[in-house]
Amino acid sequence: MKRQVEYRWRLAELMAARGLHNTTDLIPLLAERGIVLSRPQVYRLVNQKPERVALQLISAICDIFSCGPEDLITVTAADVKARRTGTASSPNVVDLNRAARPRRARIIDDSE
Repeated sequence: MKRQVEYRWRLAELMAARGLHNTTDLIPLLAERGIVLSRPQVYRLVNQKPERVALQLISAICDIFSCGPEDLITVTAADVKARRTGTASSPNVVDLNRAARPRRARIIDDSE
């Protein structure tokens, strides 16, 4: 059975809970821990769901907010129902002979 895994990035919520309402407030806190990011990078980090994040950055954020990775990232997983596809095992599907190919018709004019 396939599983669909989703995650929720909660950095903005952690910042709001600590009274940090501007993304630029995070820049000096990260710099204290050796992580130098530009304002646009920090803005995207806070307001968008990142696809790739360095563990060093996650560690620094967890240190800033005194939390664990499970507080920063919420993971949900659910089973995905298998989609039914049309297969030859269905009773109303006829298996075609793929070896036989139609031949082009040759039309002859009767007036000749």
